[in-house]
Amino acid sequence: MRQREMLIVTVLLSVGVIVMLFCPLQKVFAFTETRVESPTLHYIPVVTDDTFRIRYTHSIHKSDVLEYYKCVEKNRIQMLGMEYEDLAIGMPGYAEENQTLTQRDGKYYLQFDNETIENFTIYIGDIDLDLVLAYKDYEYDLKKGLQRGKSYLFEVKHVSLYDQWKGVRLK
Repeated sequence: MRQREMLIVTVLLSVGVIVMLFCPLQKVFAFTETRVESPTLHYIPVVTDDTFRIRYTHSIHKSDVLEYYKCVEKNRIQMLGMEYEDLAIGMPGYAEENQTLTQRDGKYYLQFDNETIENFTIYIGDIDLDLVLAYKDYEYDLKKGLQRGKSYLFEVKHVSLYDQWKGVRLK
């Protein structure tokens, strides 16, 4: 009888360890390189606050652009708005349906009304201009953590402890 109890405990512990290792529990901002056979997951753990922003310097205007986002149900990304100084090349000069464009203090503010997406592709340009993801009180320099000249699929998802060990945590 003692051997049977030990076997049951061993099996339960083994199943528990397997579940802990391979069950996707940790919510992350995930960057997965596109156009490669075996992409590496780069990630930032998401804790409590689900809002974040991406700040980049526009390659033509040389002015900062801020894009505001929020994680919503089912790991979707809600686009909240944009803030920028210059119109024309690459920047919206008018609001489309379910958007509002305003101008204050020399800046343009484009607000989105409940626009959600599953993911987007971000290109890490090989030029010396800013590209950061700001989350909580920290800015992650994407040009230092990701490879320049490559595209990455950005999404919010849950990953396992095993996926985190295989991947690269951005700092």
